[in-house]
Amino acid sequence: MKFKELAKYIEEIEKTSSRNTITELLSSLFKKLSENEIRETIFLLQGRLVPLYESKEFGMAEKLIVNSAVTAFGIEKNKFILELKKIGDIGTAVEYFKNKIVLREQDLSISEVFEKLTILADAEGKGSQEIKINVLADLISKLDPLSTRYLVRIPIGTMRLGFSDMTILDALSWMMRGDKSLRPILQHSYHVKPNLGLIATILKRKNGIGKLKEIEPEVFTPIIMMRAERMSSGDEIIKKIGVCAVEPKYDGFRLQIHKKGNEVKMYSRNLDDVSHMYPDIIEGIIKQIKETSIIIEGEAIGYSPKTGEYLSFQDTVQRKRKYDIETMKMAVPLRLFLFDLLYLGRKSYINQEFKKRREQLEKLVKISNNQKIDTILLAPQTIENSGISIEKRFDEAVSKNLEGIIAKKIDGIYKPGAREWNWIKFKKSYSSKIIDTIDCLIMGYDFGKGKRTGFGIGAFLVGVYDKKNDSYVTVAKIGTGLTDEEWKELKKRSENKKTLKKPIIYKTNDQIESDIWIKPSIVVEIKSDEITNSPLHSAGLALRFPRLERFRDDKSPDDVTSLEEVKKLYLSQLIK
Repeated sequence: MKFKELAKYIEEIEKTSSRNTITELLSSLFKKLSENEIRETIFLLQGRLVPLYESKEFGMAEKLIVNSAVTAFGIEKNKFILELKKIGDIGTAVEYFKNKIVLREQDLSISEVFEKLTILADAEGKGSQEIKINVLADLISKLDPLSTRYLVRIPIGTMRLGFSDMTILDALSWMMRGDKSLRPILQHSYHVKPNLGLIATILKRKNGIGKLKEIEPEVFTPIIMMRAERMSSGDEIIKKIGVCAVEPKYDGFRLQIHKKGNEVKMYSRNLDDVSHMYPDIIEGIIKQIKETSIIIEGEAIGYSPKTGEYLSFQDTVQRKRKYDIETMKMAVPLRLFLFDLLYLGRKSYINQEFKKRREQLEKLVKISNNQKIDTILLAPQTIENSGISIEKRFDEAVSKNLEGIIAKKIDGIYKPGAREWNWIKFKKSYSSKIIDTIDCLIMGYDFGKGKRTGFGIGAFLVGVYDKKNDSYVTVAKIGTGLTDEEWKELKKRSENKKTLKKPIIYKTNDQIESDIWIKPSIVVEIKSDEITNSPLHSAGLALRFPRLERFRDDKSPDDVTSLEEVKKLYLSQLIK
């Protein structure tokens, strides 16, 4: 397919706010593509060249896009910048000049454009900026005006089409069956191997659906992590899952560790490769685990070198950095508490019951007699058969400055990406009526007034996930309680996440809107005094006196609290 035709599809998608229409447009597009083209197209629609867990970046800011455009058009930079300021969008500005300036165009294919963008992304070292500018300038000169609008948005991550990975999965189902009936199979495959390009390619092949059903974990391809439900008492937990395994809930970084030979990689909840940040954990894995092909999970938490006490999340989070890693490794050493085994040798363990996964995990880790010198430890575990004993374990965990406990169904399997009753977290807060903090998605923000004019942001809208309707619904608009530094940080994080229109997976009432919408990306932990009924918010509930606790860089939009959980928290208040 020619890139020109793809651009026309993207334009239609950009114009519509109907999720069903977008799904049908994508389905129509996917039907026309070959195996290779569908892989490339799906990545380009995401503004990428590779899956999320691979770290190939374009390395281009808007400044370099401007330089590419003026090189292609042979115009003065100030002339382009002046028009860009009027238009407000780099893609539309490039399209504007392409319509005015006659250049010899070539009808490039999707694959040809993808190949050139790959060359651009691969350029590194001395002279790389010049290569990037010239490659993009060449594409701008050769493509038609509409194509250039979307071309230049790809390297700076501003495609802003407003649909999620799940919409792509629905479109793939429509491509094959004309409905969404394949969604469960596709979603499970995606959770085991979160590579939409790969899944689409397999579907295009003979017996593609059957092959997707057989997808297994693979070392160095992160599995989307399973999540826990929540309850507020030991008795509730026993009633739900019976006799269970109980482990401390550490307030640190959840990591998925992949090891093949002496090569180790670690991934965060949102599929980032964070291996370079934690060299001490990698050293511990190589030293204490000799198996050559494994996927395991654990929680990394900082501790005081002097007292051995565990540190708060705010202290542990200092280790999440790209620079001065060795210095921080000494100041804030980490321990990794392993709690699950997903893959060993050539065998997947995700469908094995938890008891067997744990037994096998215990055999893998070499623990010394003096655990103070070990970096890798097993999460302590007890088997409990009563609500009273679970409450006791909780009290013990809190006394050690931990968040609480996790109760695990003994015969439960590991369900990638799912939030089910195989795991139940039990946390409390003694300072408010709400049992727990709530992980929310930032959906948008309003411009600042008064003192906050300088920040460019005065209030932000947050929501939770409505699983039933596959959408995010609002629960609060927060305009107080942040420090100046937090307002600035929020504006900075939002800068490259702005979208031209409200994402179709955002459901809001007319009374609750935002000046600027943010694509699903930023997760925050919110504290509130209580939950109340609300006709204004699309959740039907609202957080009273909400305030920002912290940014959750370790969590993805899929990890935010569900509407069902918020409703349970609301009902638990009434009972109290």
